[in-house]
Amino acid sequence: MERLFEGENMNSQILQDYFTAENLMNLFETYRSFGPFFAILLPLLEAFLPFLPLIVFIVANVNSFGLWFGFLLSWIGACTGAIIVFILMRKLNKFKFIQRLKQRKTFQKLLAWVERRGFSPLFLVLCFPFTPSAAINVVAGLSKISIWQFTLAVLSGKFVMVFIVSFIGQDLHALIAQPLRGVIVAIVIFLLWLIGKKVEKRLNT
Repeated sequence: MERLFEGENMNSQILQDYFTAENLMNLFETYRSFGPFFAILLPLLEAFLPFLPLIVFIVANVNSFGLWFGFLLSWIGACTGAIIVFILMRKLNKFKFIQRLKQRKTFQKLLAWVERRGFSPLFLVLCFPFTPSAAINVVAGLSKISIWQFTLAVLSGKFVMVFIVSFIGQDLHALIAQPLRGVIVAIVIFLLWLIGKKVEKRLNT
C-alpha cells in the first residue's frame, strides 16, 4: 500500500515538474511555429471530427498567439468548419441514404425543431462549449433553414463561445502557478457545462 501511494506521489510530482511556466511556454512556442494556418485548421477539423478537443485547440491558440489573435484564429476555424459541414450536408441531401435517414421519427423531430425555431435556439446552443454543436450543424444542413440564417447563428454563437474559452484559458501557466485561480476557472467551466446541459435538455423538451 505504501508503495502504491509512493507511486502516485511520484506521478503527481512528474506532472507538476512538467507543467511549469517554462515548459508550457516552450510547448506553446513550438505550436506557434506551425503558423496561423495550423491554428485555424485544428478548430475547423473539429466540426468534422467532434471527438477532437476544441477547447484544447482554443487554449493553445490564445497562449501561442495572444488573446485577440488566438481568439480570431479559433473563431475563423470553428465557423468555417461548421459552415462547410452545413453546405456538405445540403449537397448530400439528394442521396437516397440521407433520405432514408430523414424518414426516421427522431430525425424528423430534430428537423422540425430547427425549421420551426430558426435562429434563436441555434445561436443559444452554439454559445456554450459543451452542447452538441456538431449534430446541430448536420441537422441544420438537412433542414430547410437558409444558409444565411445558419451562418449568422454560427458567427454570433461561436463568437460568444470561443471568446469565453479564450478569456478563461489565455494564461494557462498562471492557472497552474496560482491554485486559487485554477479552482475559480474550474468552477466557471463546470457552470458552463451545467448551463449547456440545461439548455440542451430544455431545447430537447
